[in-house]
Formats: sequence, C-alpha cells, structure tokens
Amino acid sequence: MHVKKNDQVLVLSGNYKGKKGKVLKVFPEKKRVIVEGVNFIKRHSRPTQQNPQGGIIEKEAAIHASNVMIICPKCNTPSRMGKKVVVDETRHRKNKVRVCKNCGEMLA
Repeated sequence: MHVKKNDQVLVLSGNYKGKKGKVLKVFPEKKRVIVEGVNFIKRHSRPTQQNPQGGIIEKEAAIHASNVMIICPKCNTPSRMGKKVVVDETRHRKNKVRVCKNCGEMLA
C-alpha cells in the first residue's frame, strides 16, 4: 500500500474532498485507511462501566486508500509516490523506500 500510519494525506473524493488529515490506522488486506477528522459515523452504545452514560458516539470510519493522496513533507504538495531501492552500506542490505515523484524526497 502507498499509505502508512502517521502519513499526512489529502482526501481526493467523497463528501470530505479537499480535507487534510493524518492516517490513524491502515487495513492493508481491505485496502482501507482511517483518516483523522474524516468520514464520521454515529454509533449507539449501551451504558457500560467505562461509559456509564451510554448514548451516541461519533467516530471516524475507514475510507478506501485510493481516495487519498500523500502530502510530501518537503514540497508540501499532494504528490504520487514511487518506490526506490536503496543499499545500506553498513549492513549490506537493500531497502525499498517511498520517493516523492515531484521533488525526489525519500519518505520514512
């Protein structure tokens, strides 16, 4: 998946189009992500010991990963991500890293 936890993303389509937020959780097997402040749903909960009042709780629901685009931290624009193989000289290992297509900056 092109999106990871704690990435800053821009929503491309849907009711929250144009909204920016941080990725809170990623579900790679379903190709869905939960973005902070996007796609709120209401859940009715019974009174429990943790929540003795009960009532209606609003929380974020998952949206499809294809509907978000990563915001590059260097150029601060929504941009596509590519993959690049980098050789670690100390361990002699090859690592795949995400690279911004606009500025070439590597993402963690």
